[in-house]
Amino acid sequence: MTEQNPAPKSTQTRLRSRALLGTALAALIVGGIAGQAVVSSQTPAYAEAVRVQPQQQLPSFADLVDKVKPAVVSVRVKSTMTAADEASADGFPNADQFPPGSPMERFFRQFQDQQRGPEGKAPNRTQRPKQRQSIGLGSGFFISEDGYVVTNNHVVDGATEFTVSNSDGKEFSARLIGTDEKTDLALLKVDDAAKFTYVEFAKGTSRVGDWVVAVGNPFGLGGSVTAGIVSALGREIGAGPYDDFIQIDASVNKGNSGGPTFNQAGEVIGINTAIYSPSGGSVGIAFDIPAATAERVIKDLKNHGEVVRGWLGVQIQPVSQEIADSLNLKEAKGALVSEPQEDGPALAAGIKSGDAILTVDGKTVDDARNLAQIIAGYSPDTTVKLGIWRGGKPEEVSVKLGKLPGSEKQASAKQAEDKTASVADLGLSLTAAPDGKGVVVSDVDPDGSAAEQGIQTGDIILAVGGSEVTRPGDVEREVVDAKKQGMKAVLMRVKSGDQTRFVALPFGKA
Repeated sequence: MTEQNPAPKSTQTRLRSRALLGTALAALIVGGIAGQAVVSSQTPAYAEAVRVQPQQQLPSFADLVDKVKPAVVSVRVKSTMTAADEASADGFPNADQFPPGSPMERFFRQFQDQQRGPEGKAPNRTQRPKQRQSIGLGSGFFISEDGYVVTNNHVVDGATEFTVSNSDGKEFSARLIGTDEKTDLALLKVDDAAKFTYVEFAKGTSRVGDWVVAVGNPFGLGGSVTAGIVSALGREIGAGPYDDFIQIDASVNKGNSGGPTFNQAGEVIGINTAIYSPSGGSVGIAFDIPAATAERVIKDLKNHGEVVRGWLGVQIQPVSQEIADSLNLKEAKGALVSEPQEDGPALAAGIKSGDAILTVDGKTVDDARNLAQIIAGYSPDTTVKLGIWRGGKPEEVSVKLGKLPGSEKQASAKQAEDKTASVADLGLSLTAAPDGKGVVVSDVDPDGSAAEQGIQTGDIILAVGGSEVTRPGDVEREVVDAKKQGMKAVLMRVKSGDQTRFVALPFGKA
């Protein structure tokens, strides 16, 4: 085998030098890059904004507001006020504003006396007029292109001049068409050749949790928009006989009154009317007149200048569970007739005390307030069919409604004392009335059922279990009969002063 000659030393040296050079270059390159990394790590770097992909797109009401805002207006009213209605000349309250004899009345009376001269005359200064003009602000919205504007009655109450201004700041004079104090609604009319952008009332029913947008003129800041949800339905706040408010949590403040609340379709679901506010500002609880109520009322105001409501002519009260038990009703629903009013349609149709009205033309009556709302929705002279519960069985009575009068007649009652009797199970002591009409409550056991249900000494029991009573023994007899029939309570018709009501007294507590 031939042996190969090794490379000369000079050649080996050159190769080794090249390898060393390559290694050095590689180290230099790597070192340079590493050096750059070190240098760059010491150079300040700009942080990037945090970006999170939203799981769900939040709602925007911008498109909705663009469409409805031109229909919403600010309402400015001018009224005449007297000195007694406002603060005194120096900005202090008038003494007549406080109860006679109260510390505040005495304080401000003394202050006013000090402002007068030695002869009791006012000092020689510019006299304030006895009457002056006052300006009020509210909100409203167009419901037709020819200029009809809806607002609140309390916004225009007592005013003599009305001005509305739109989102562009243009002002228009308006005249009052009509008002309805019971629902706090009013209708104005702008007489102008212009065609106005208008909105419509919603036809459907709102649901708790629906998004809503309120637009109005809070504190004179016209065109303000707030958003929220429907918080509750059917709220009763003691504002009137037809309370049925929508509660919303959109921010509503003074000046929003009369403004609309919209659903996401741009329809008016309600009219801002009241707020709950211990502080005077928004706390997220506002109340709207429902669109269905407002539409009926506004239609009457537009056509007649007033609201014409049907009238049944009965004193009514809710059907409690105790009353339902005493009447053998399965559910505590409907309205119990305490007394038909004299010369009223119900009396003429044969409606009696103790009848429970359960339906009107097939519509279920939930409670006494609901009955009032249903009847008010009919026009006078309309004949309705009432489904009633009488004597433990259902009946149907046709009633021709009258026109709701301005005031209601109420009966009066006399009270007297006679020989007493006791109904121990109910916690009552009774005495016959001298005129033979009812039995007078002479004493009430504070721990008895009667006291718990609000019966007081001097009340007159007119009927027990559907039967009229004239003697204490009649009451005793009806109570015994009710027990024998397995009733849990006995139903009494009671007169307290001028008011008549039904009271269900449960057994077993003396």
